Amino acid sequence: MFWRSVVGKLAITILLLVSFVLFILTILLLEFFENFHVQQAENEMMQTANKVSLMIEQYDDRELAYRTTELIKDPASHIAVVYGNGDFWTSHSIDNLHELGEQWFRSEDSLNAVFTKGENLKEQMRLPGGNDRAMMVGTPIQNNGAVFVYQSLDVVNKTKSDTTKIILLAAGIAIVLTTIFAFFLSTRITSPLIKMREAAFDLTRGEFNTKVPILTHDEIGELAIAFNRMGRQLKFHINALRQEKEQLSSIVSSMADGVITLNRNGDMLVTNSPADQLIESLYYENNLRLNDEHNKLPDPLNGILEDVIQEEKEAINEINIQGRTWVMIMTPLYDQSYVRGAVAVIRDMTEDRRLDKLRKDFIANVSHELRTPISMLQGYSEAIVDDVAESREEKRELAQIIYEESLRMGRLVNELLDLARMEAGQISLNVEHVELDPYVERIIKKFSGLANDSKVDLQLIKKLSAQSIYIDPDRIEQVLTNLIDNAIRHTGEEGKVIVTVESNDSEFSVSVADNGSGIPKEDIPFVFERFYKADKSRVRNGKKKGTGLGLSIAKNIVDAHNGTITVNSIVNEGTTFVLKLPLND
Repeated sequence: MFWRSVVGKLAITILLLVSFVLFILTILLLEFFENFHVQQAENEMMQTANKVSLMIEQYDDRELAYRTTELIKDPASHIAVVYGNGDFWTSHSIDNLHELGEQWFRSEDSLNAVFTKGENLKEQMRLPGGNDRAMMVGTPIQNNGAVFVYQSLDVVNKTKSDTTKIILLAAGIAIVLTTIFAFFLSTRITSPLIKMREAAFDLTRGEFNTKVPILTHDEIGELAIAFNRMGRQLKFHINALRQEKEQLSSIVSSMADGVITLNRNGDMLVTNSPADQLIESLYYENNLRLNDEHNKLPDPLNGILEDVIQEEKEAINEINIQGRTWVMIMTPLYDQSYVRGAVAVIRDMTEDRRLDKLRKDFIANVSHELRTPISMLQGYSEAIVDDVAESREEKRELAQIIYEESLRMGRLVNELLDLARMEAGQISLNVEHVELDPYVERIIKKFSGLANDSKVDLQLIKKLSAQSIYIDPDRIEQVLTNLIDNAIRHTGEEGKVIVTVESNDSEFSVSVADNGSGIPKEDIPFVFERFYKADKSRVRNGKKKGTGLGLSIAKNIVDAHNGTITVNSIVNEGTTFVLKLPLND
């Protein structure tokens, strides 16, 4: 509304101030002019009375004095001459004043001082016989006489009324001019302020290039200069904060570790993608739904936050959830000496733990694989040295066992070296074009004897659209040999192993399926790990034991060919390995 604006307040303030001053001034002027007119009228009447008294005393001819008195007096005034010997004379007046007799002048108490003390008189009084008020002046003459001049107050009141009209007119004009001046002045003052207000709104909307025009060089102009300078500085600092925020956001987003910034209430303020994975897992376990309204830190992290805030020290915890291991370091954040929250850095240690376990398992498995042949080599060699074997055939048998175990140790060492080179990316492929039909037939034929000995039905199914493939034949043969050998050895008598070979314009695939003992589902993700063995559920038919490195080597060979190898298995129903290689010209 108008009176709530600065223009209205300033204009109303100026108008009220001027009106108050004019009101006081009008009252004072009216009082002053009223007294002034009364005093002027009394002075004039006193001068007339003095003149009449001189003429009465100096002129012997009273008629001449009376005529002269009629000429010099104010037409609105009335003159009464009271002689000491009882004579009495009154003048004529255009005003219908009540004519007073000698008895009244002699009997009026307020007039006695003129007769008895010879003092001049100035007084306002009510005349007898009516409600008229008049100004009365009197001066003494010889022989206890007096000259009285009186005049109705209506004349003074009329003059006062005319003066009041003039003063009120002047006050009204002053108020109108003041109102115009107040609006002009307030508009001049508030116009830059209004522009500053609009500029401030623009700043709140992020428009930092807004400038306030500098219209004057007074305090308001200096305020506009300061406002523009503030806008430039604010833009500079906002840009600096935005750059720092973007830089910090980029750093946090690119971190491999999870980062969570928290306040004292457990609200998550900033998170990155790795931290979101942990938060989602925690919410899932606690049957909570993660959304913008519900961003509270879930248990058990909330309890850790409370400990960090209360104890004001760093906390390190390990969290195991959904099969993954997380290590979290939570540090308090300070606002001077007050703990305002905490920042948590979270690292997914699952892979590290897995690699650590693999390293330990690798050492244990290698030790286990080497211990048996070394023990056998040591035992049988001691038997030969100590002549435990007496006959030549017995010594030859012991030497044959020592030879086979040494071959087994050499095979294990070679496979470990091959696997290490492959995992280090140092595998070299001797690729060439290979005709698929004879290549597959040769590999299957190699296992015919083993299949017959194991009483396993080995079948080959060919669906070859493309007749050749660009591969390293020795390496791929090593892979297929491992898959088919495993399938035969883990399939019982009267079992079946089906090798399906397919090729088309883009892909070559081999499926090796058996109906053997199968692999437990909890072991399937680890079949391509080093030293993995499924002996607990897939019993070999032969006496020869594997090293547990074959499938791991096979996977590295397939990866080197940009192919894939997968496995599907059901316990007591069978296992299927599928090898797929792209056809590269």
